[in-house]
Amino acid sequence: MNDAVASGVDGTGMDEWFGAGGRLEAALEGFQARAPQLAMAEAVAETLTSRSVLVAEAGTGTGKTFAYLLPVLLDTGRAIISTGTRHLQDQLFHRDLPALQAAIGRPRDIALLKGRANYLCLHRLDIAVEESVQGGAAARRDLAQLEKLRRWSNETRSGDLAEVTTLPDASPLRPRVTSTTENCLGQDCPKFNDCFVLKARRRAQEADVVVVNHHLLLADMVLKEEGFGEILPGADAVVIDEAHQLPELASQYFGMRVSSRQLTGVARDAVAEALQIAADSQEIADEAKLLEQATVEFLEASAAFENRRTAWTELQRDRKVTDALENISARLDEFAARLDGIAERSRGLENCAERARLAVAGLDALTAAQSPGIIRWAEIGRRHFVLHATPVDPANRFAGQIYARAAAWIFTSATLAVSNSLEHFTQRTGLEEPRQELFDSPFDYAANAMLYVPQEMPDTNTPAYTRAVVAQALPLIRAARGRTFLLFTSHRALQEAAAMLRDQLTFPLLVQGDMPRSQLLERFRDLGDAVLLGTSSFWEGVDVRGPALSLVVIDKLPFASPDDPVLQARLAAIRENGGNPFFDYQVPQAVIGLKQGVGRLIRDVDDRGVMAICDPRLYAKSYGRVFLKSLPSMSVTRDRVEVIRFLNTLE
Repeated sequence: MNDAVASGVDGTGMDEWFGAGGRLEAALEGFQARAPQLAMAEAVAETLTSRSVLVAEAGTGTGKTFAYLLPVLLDTGRAIISTGTRHLQDQLFHRDLPALQAAIGRPRDIALLKGRANYLCLHRLDIAVEESVQGGAAARRDLAQLEKLRRWSNETRSGDLAEVTTLPDASPLRPRVTSTTENCLGQDCPKFNDCFVLKARRRAQEADVVVVNHHLLLADMVLKEEGFGEILPGADAVVIDEAHQLPELASQYFGMRVSSRQLTGVARDAVAEALQIAADSQEIADEAKLLEQATVEFLEASAAFENRRTAWTELQRDRKVTDALENISARLDEFAARLDGIAERSRGLENCAERARLAVAGLDALTAAQSPGIIRWAEIGRRHFVLHATPVDPANRFAGQIYARAAAWIFTSATLAVSNSLEHFTQRTGLEEPRQELFDSPFDYAANAMLYVPQEMPDTNTPAYTRAVVAQALPLIRAARGRTFLLFTSHRALQEAAAMLRDQLTFPLLVQGDMPRSQLLERFRDLGDAVLLGTSSFWEGVDVRGPALSLVVIDKLPFASPDDPVLQARLAAIRENGGNPFFDYQVPQAVIGLKQGVGRLIRDVDDRGVMAICDPRLYAKSYGRVFLKSLPSMSVTRDRVEVIRFLNTLE
């Protein structure tokens, strides 16, 4: 890192913007000066000037988004801002950045860059239309939507499919009309000059500030590490919001995987390309069908491992599974050989042949002997599988990318600290002596929130535990007049609780899985007295403000499953290095997860409510103190009567 680089932004000047009576208060309706926000903005500005590294936890309500955006906009250098979700990307680009740009009156060129799966591929749209025309009745039913996409493609400037509200994320049409790194034809594509991905990347290369997400940022790091160029422009500063997600994502990106979607995707694309030029199309179709059938047979053979992460050694003990995997390997070899024979006939077929060879190499590497520091495991679903090779600890590789750039790095989230320490995060990311700051929430948790830990709860492993959680929750839900989140650590517990509550609740009951998450949340807000049951995807990134949410009930401390092969390998590595796996890894990870869940309750200065954590280990186990110390400073009670009295005072 450079010790100091002139940047055009000074931490001492942030009070002019964020202080009481400051310029943001004058320019932005509803803006209120908050001391933690000012302190964070000063720390960010100083980090930008010194081109150093800052790790900052900013409690809910701090206003961390503006605290890093405004110094970035005032800085003269180029910046990348990475978020945890596409939703936050869109919020920054379409709402927050324009508001601040107008407030400061200093325009900077800002670009939004998403992964290629978010942009329409014109070439693949043409192929999809042709496939549907030539296909059966089911394929022809897609034509109306495809024709809408074609009309939209002539109107859109960005090609971002987020503009197409009639095409949900889960639509099977999406992968047919978007490209991947593997199937992109690059300069040989007939639509290359009109490519939306290419246009978005060119815009990003030209912009002063680029808004991306973590997946794209990490993909860029891997490309740089392997010497294959880059997706993102060089930057003087990188801001990573929702940074608590980064260590786990880095493990995925610095590893390797082969999936059934990868195999069936190349099979389908090869058939479509062969049809385009009538090159041995029937033979290719036959080989593709055999490969797709082999993936189906593997899923059938591995049904016993469905819906869990399974160690490679466990899979290898099942002869049916290993035979099915060998069959995939044989069919893939034959398919790749067939494509090699006709690859020169078109760039599309050549691309499919390259992808098939890469899949062969990946499968060979995954089934080879175990490598030190690498975890081999599998995810088996009902309709797809993924075979993984994941580094036990990607910290050194990740940190190597950080310190290879002479840039400022700002890592921030509402949930990074464990017992007021950021050490767990810095160790997992390999950061060496970064500046570390904790900015407390300005919300008055002591006056507006209450933490309830029931006294009489069975052991969390007993069969009656979920029934006991529901029994504790019901009188609280009634006192809260609905307006409740029930957050569970497993789908099994969620379904068990849902079955019990359907017969006992008079309030609307919304259950994860009944409809997409966004629709569930919209319905929850609109109803105003609903009870929503969710698992992991509702523990973070969910924002319900006001009286619609007055009670959050959490069934258990969110410890990861001890059977998870990746967790087992990481714990073993910590043990081998003389550490304590439980206290060094499992507890800190669970603390961060719990903080995310607790963060759903108070989302605005006027919000009030109760957080009920049913897990008896908070008081029965010594490590419970670590969890309690890591939560906001709410009043704590174990008296249900007191909780009901508090809930009765709410609007």
